[in-house]
Amino acid sequence: MTNRFQRRPNQDGRHTPNLWPVWLVAPGALLLVALAAYGLYHGAELLLDSENTGKGKKPVPVQDVITTTVTVLTLAGAVLAALYAYRKQLLDEGTSHRADATQLTERYAKAAEQLGHEQAAVRLAGVYAMARLADDWPEQRQVCVDVLCAYLRMPYEADLNEPGFRHGDREVRLSIIRIMRSHLQDPADTTTWCGHTLDFTGAIFDGGDFSGAIFSGGEVSFRGARFSGGEVSFDTTTFSGAKVSFDTANFSGSQVSFFDTKFSDGQVNFKSARFSGSRVNFYAATFSGATVSFSSARFDGGRVDFSGARFNGGQVAFSGARFPGGEVGFSSARFAGGRVVFSGARFDGGQVAFSNAKFDGGAVNFGSAWFSDGRVTFSSATFSGGTVNFGSATHSGGEVSFRGSRVAAAATIQWGPFVPVHVNHS
Repeated sequence: MTNRFQRRPNQDGRHTPNLWPVWLVAPGALLLVALAAYGLYHGAELLLDSENTGKGKKPVPVQDVITTTVTVLTLAGAVLAALYAYRKQLLDEGTSHRADATQLTERYAKAAEQLGHEQAAVRLAGVYAMARLADDWPEQRQVCVDVLCAYLRMPYEADLNEPGFRHGDREVRLSIIRIMRSHLQDPADTTTWCGHTLDFTGAIFDGGDFSGAIFSGGEVSFRGARFSGGEVSFDTTTFSGAKVSFDTANFSGSQVSFFDTKFSDGQVNFKSARFSGSRVNFYAATFSGATVSFSSARFDGGRVDFSGARFNGGQVAFSGARFPGGEVGFSSARFAGGRVVFSGARFDGGQVAFSNAKFDGGAVNFGSAWFSDGRVTFSSATFSGGTVNFGSATHSGGEVSFRGSRVAAAATIQWGPFVPVHVNHS
């Protein structure tokens, strides 16, 4: 049962001030004024009489008491009038807010309708309208972002000759990505989308530019996404606190670049991702504090390049990953801190190169790895510090080369099935 003496509860989307009912406030105000007038009248009479009595004067005339009371009541009335004006202002503001909310809702409905239009030009207009609405409507910004992400998740066909192809759809999709990139540059911006949920699960990417984006919070999902053509750039992107998933993503025919990307915090997962025909570049990337996982990933085609990458902290895991084909390069990479794990990985084909890599800190673990085919080379690598563990690894075939490697006394290496390289300073 509703209590009629309580104020209205707050409701989402309600802009009317949370005031007491008028039928309850008005009698209460009149009663308070009457009591105040009665008290003021008698109080003023007693006060003036006491002052005059003490001085030997006659009692104060009733008119003086009444005049004093009226003056005080006038001041009280002015206060009440100010309170009424303030209440009226709140009501007017509520009306204005409701009008704004109605307008924003109408803009949302129109933009959503445009996104579903048959003509690409109208859909493109809907993209920009939805993005502008997200800027103007912070309370529903996530909803607007969700709609744009949902567009990218919709079935997409880039081949003109295939069913489902829609003219101009690629440009619409690329425009959405450009708009998202521009809203992910500065977390302090009042219209930033940093920290919001971005759901690209199962989306198809045949191009797009996320370069310079900052994923500093929230969740970002590329789970099951397909990178099947064109160039997709994550160059100079920063992962500093978000939870980002590329789990089961398929890199099958595009060029994807993470050049100079910084993984400094949060979680970035490429678990069970498949690199089967693309060129994926992590050149000069920095891993300094995040947890990055390539566990159970499969590298069976194309080229994945970590050349020049710096592993300074955090954890990077290739546990259970398979390298049956293609090329994976760690040339000139530097392992200076943190933990890099290849335990349980299977090198059963393809080429994996650690040539000219520097191992001078942290821990690199190849424990229980399986070297059965292909070629793994540590040519000209430098082991000057930290720990490298090949213990319990299995070498049953293929080539594993340490030709030209340099090992310093400060390095701790468990060679497992491989012939140890003697400590040298050359």
